[in-house]
Amino acid sequence: MKLSSRALQLQPSATLGVVNAAKALEKQGKNVISFGAGEPDFTSPPRALQEAHNAIDQGKTHYTPATGIPELREAVRQYYAKRFSLEYAPGSIVIGAGAKPCLLEALACVMDPGDEAILLAPAWVSYVEQIRFLGGVPVVVDTGTTNFLPDMTVLEKKVTPKTKVLMLNSPCNPTGIVYSEEVLRNLGSFAQKHDLWILWDEIYERLVYGKAKYWNILQILPELRERTILINGVSKAYAMTGWRIGYALGPEELMKKVASLQGHFTSNPCSIAQWAALGAILHAEEDVLRMHDAFEKRRNRTVELLSDMPHISFPAPEGAFYVMVNIQQCLGKKHKETVLEDDNSFCTKLLEEELLATVPGTAFLAPGHLRISYANAMEEIEEGMRRFRKFLSEIH
Repeated sequence: MKLSSRALQLQPSATLGVVNAAKALEKQGKNVISFGAGEPDFTSPPRALQEAHNAIDQGKTHYTPATGIPELREAVRQYYAKRFSLEYAPGSIVIGAGAKPCLLEALACVMDPGDEAILLAPAWVSYVEQIRFLGGVPVVVDTGTTNFLPDMTVLEKKVTPKTKVLMLNSPCNPTGIVYSEEVLRNLGSFAQKHDLWILWDEIYERLVYGKAKYWNILQILPELRERTILINGVSKAYAMTGWRIGYALGPEELMKKVASLQGHFTSNPCSIAQWAALGAILHAEEDVLRMHDAFEKRRNRTVELLSDMPHISFPAPEGAFYVMVNIQQCLGKKHKETVLEDDNSFCTKLLEEELLATVPGTAFLAPGHLRISYANAMEEIEEGMRRFRKFLSEIH
């Protein structure tokens, strides 16, 4: 039996791989702490749960429009109008089965096989795989030497006649970087100059800390509206990862095609999950603020604990719930009798020795790094950091 070339080149999610490895050890009775998955440890907001119960009790268990129930699309429309002063018609909004399918559907509607999409690395693990799956070519721009911010001179050199898409993620997974107004003006002008689509992934836009300010790129450059696709969802800010509800907003002509594609893929997102998402968006603002405050405290404590550990360096994250840690000084050295050849072997040994799960930077196009998620309870952060410090102290 022969598999398709697109299936053969598809790589599994490194994040899910780490989570599965941690769970396998937990089943053996091991006390594992996982800094792997980007998943809030909070329960979904009470109004989300209540609206889901109501939907079940009322028999709202049938097909919905492929683009999502009108009530949820209207709630998303109102959210963007209130939060960003961006007005979208209902026909410009598509509700999807998570932000990840929305990304794939949007890419499928703007890229042909052989087209190129520019990524700023470190980048989220699924961007590359989705582009390749569609027959596109990911063009990686490394920002590791520029504090995870783009060098516009380097970007200019990456453009070819095949370049069609600029993929941007702020706050960024895995670095926690939040793009400033100046950076966004430069990136927006670049996209406009080269007639590129902008795929703007803002799934972490409610999770920004300290003095950092979040900007939706269209707030700064409204003239980019006809070339920009916004991707968001309820997973992170509302602690609703398992409900699988995301949404995409963009030019109406494009979104009609996204809706058609989704109709063939999933028919529609889960009806019950849509009603739960509606309850969250309309009634869970206090829950969002409460969780944000908890994440900021966890972020501050994680940064504090990491700041004086040996062999590592990192930029303090401004958003999301990740720290990207540079472990290059550890590579080539030994932990006990094992040589730490790369970030994969480092993370493997860390899990084996200290039962602490992290994600290798290679998964994010950033070899020599690892990603730590601080979406954990504070006591787990304290213990996990103690284990990490111990492991680092034993490297020689």
